[in-house]
Amino acid sequence: MAKLGTEKNPAIVHVQDLDRMNEVAEIFEQYDWRFIIGLEPDKPENISDLIKLLNPPQPVSSSKTGRNELCPCGSGIKYKNCCG
Repeated sequence: MAKLGTEKNPAIVHVQDLDRMNEVAEIFEQYDWRFIIGLEPDKPENISDLIKLLNPPQPVSSSKTGRNELCPCGSGIKYKNCCG
């Protein structure tokens, strides 16, 4: 699947009034993201795609302790001689 905010996978948002529509469109244009905005005054606002683009998920880092690193328990001893 294409990355969100691109030509093949534009972000889709729904807003309730024209002022908010212009505000959201300005944010998308600032970052050069592709988007589709729907103006729906009788439905609740949905800008979840914009929030996803502004706050991308952080990659999960591996926190595996190496044998010769200090033990994470705080003893000051190498992991292999302490909790390993």
